[in-house]
Amino acid sequence: MIKIASIVEGHGEVKALPILLRRLALERTPFAEINPLTPIRVRRDQFIHKDQEFRRHLLLAAAKSGDDGWVLILLDADDDCPMALGREIYERARAHIPHRRLSVVLANREFEAWFIAAAHSLQGVRDFMCVADELIEAEIPRNAKGWMREHMQGRKYSEILDLPAFTAQLDLQQAFSNSRSFRKLCKEWETHVSTRT
Repeated sequence: MIKIASIVEGHGEVKALPILLRRLALERTPFAEINPLTPIRVRRDQFIHKDQEFRRHLLLAAAKSGDDGWVLILLDADDDCPMALGREIYERARAHIPHRRLSVVLANREFEAWFIAAAHSLQGVRDFMCVADELIEAEIPRNAKGWMREHMQGRKYSEILDLPAFTAQLDLQQAFSNSRSFRKLCKEWETHVSTRT
């Protein structure tokens, strides 16, 4: 059993990430036994910029994951370069928990960009609609939440309610094909789950 202790920044991700990890397990490694623990929620800026907060949350995640577990840090890239910031966070985190499997994934630009990447698979879910031939570039919109809101037939986008619902429905292959940062998550999954089953 692989315990996955994750660090996220939003209330929606606390609910949605375990759903996504279970779906990855079913589709990519159906024989893997995983236990996605309730994610640890942090304030992004404090986590990144305050060493004491950074260390405290990493040690908590390491303790929760156990010796054979995996610590996954999943944050929004916002306006930062996902690759550069991800590498920096990884190196800093590795210094605090060298004894744990560790991954850092930054959704470019927000977690919701993965919904945009698989938008056609979400047609009709929670009043979401997009035109069949609409050109969609998932990782360009700065405000992915706003993009989702505009496509929800006048409904207000609620991160806490909608993020888990969309996560349960999105086509993972579409997200993989259309989002580089989602492919990064899948690559980390291959490294830390697939190779251990």
